[in-house]
Amino acid sequence: QVQLVESGGGLVQAGGSLRLSCAASGRTFTTLNMGWFRQAPGKEREFVASNRWGSGRTYYADYADSVKGRFTISRDNAKNTVYLQMNSLKPEDTAIYYCAADGRSSRPYEYDYWGQGTQVTVSS
Repeated sequence: QVQLVESGGGLVQAGGSLRLSCAASGRTFTTLNMGWFRQAPGKEREFVASNRWGSGRTYYADYADSVKGRFTISRDNAKNTVYLQMNSLKPEDTAIYYCAADGRSSRPYEYDYWGQGTQVTVSS
């Protein structure tokens, strides 16, 4: 079992920045694939970014087209924490952001563990 706890959401003006954190526990974090997803009201949960342990014994980052160049996913293995740095935020980034673990791709159903979510609201 993996427990995930997100933090860092809030209200920000368009063009501003936020950093989300997700602390993981329950399994070895070093090789745990991590992802961020978001869900806006009335919409399906969508992929934002992932950080996955690859065959080359390194981490690979992947991003949704809508956030490329603005968001950065990173991890601190010493703290068992994955981050999502969000810059140049837009009102359409408003959503509940979820941290997920143990997935293989950008598909939400492939992730076995989920955090409780943190609200991000971007005002225009």
